[in-house]
Amino acid sequence: MEGKKISLDPDSKTQFAKLLQIIFGIFCIIASIYFLISGYHPGTSIVTLLVAAVFLLLFGIYQIMAGLGKTQKYFLVKHSGISFKEHSILHVKEIPSDKIEKIELYPLSIKFLLKDSKKIRFRFGISYPEIIDPVKQEVIGFAEDHSIPWNEVPEEI
Repeated sequence: MEGKKISLDPDSKTQFAKLLQIIFGIFCIIASIYFLISGYHPGTSIVTLLVAAVFLLLFGIYQIMAGLGKTQKYFLVKHSGISFKEHSILHVKEIPSDKIEKIELYPLSIKFLLKDSKKIRFRFGISYPEIIDPVKQEVIGFAEDHSIPWNEVPEEI
């Protein structure tokens, strides 16, 4: 079973936009190298130069990664487990189905209680509420398919 992948990014970019991101990223990296080589003059601050060059370099790398689709945030439900990428620059969290003891569904998050007493929380945020229900329905279906107990917990203020 391949699984159901739900994108947590509300807008999907066209191939042209992705290509522009890659070109812009390359331009930023070239500009940072050029800035490092030609930007230092006696009497100027080396710290300011380095901060600007490092910022341009990291921004260029991020743009290239975004253009290649490496920064896409998603929630993936497979038969073997659940994996998700909550933040664009952090790694993917994978939870095998046999490690999950219980699932708690909150209005803006999902808590996975693991058999080794660890807890993994997936937070939705409030920017795109239209993705909350489809993800919760997939998690409920996953829990029922694997006989994992789950419950909805109302958050109290």
